[in-house]
Amino acid sequence: MKREFAPERLDVAGFAEAGVRLSAADALNRYGRLAAEAVEPTSSGVIAWEAVGEERHDAAGRAEPWLHLSASATLPLVCQRCLAPVQTRIEVDRWFRFAPDEDAAAALDEESEEDVLVVSRDFDLHGLIEDELLMALPITPRHEVCPQDVPLSVADPDFEAAQDKRANPFAALAKLRSGKPE
Repeated sequence: MKREFAPERLDVAGFAEAGVRLSAADALNRYGRLAAEAVEPTSSGVIAWEAVGEERHDAAGRAEPWLHLSASATLPLVCQRCLAPVQTRIEVDRWFRFAPDEDAAAALDEESEEDVLVVSRDFDLHGLIEDELLMALPITPRHEVCPQDVPLSVADPDFEAAQDKRANPFAALAKLRSGKPE
């Protein structure tokens, strides 16, 4: 009998022991926090992901569950140069090591380069995918070459004109002091 593994409630130990591969192309709107980062609504956005379970043995010969996650998406973000939308490709390719409890995870995390998570029988793989893609977002998304010229000016003519029209408060005081009526 073949076991079924659901990404919403993944039995990590069983998934790794069976060496199963899950993959899908989910709609972006399924991942609410990631979809909120998009500058414009996108109903056609897709997140392609693949998760592979693997069981490895530690130095003592104990089996440890591992998970390899690769995911990618293209989001419309705000270009930080021209402030226009820019289609930004986001990719994740990471290994995760699972520990039996929080204390073991903290100890392993100190000595290992991989991310260490706590093994669970109802692990939310979709949540991990969304978290990793959110962390992969660029700090300053921008076009290679902006589609429109970016105005680089230190002077604003409208601001200067408004400053010139404003009355000088010291001119009114000078008139009072000289005794001349306005």
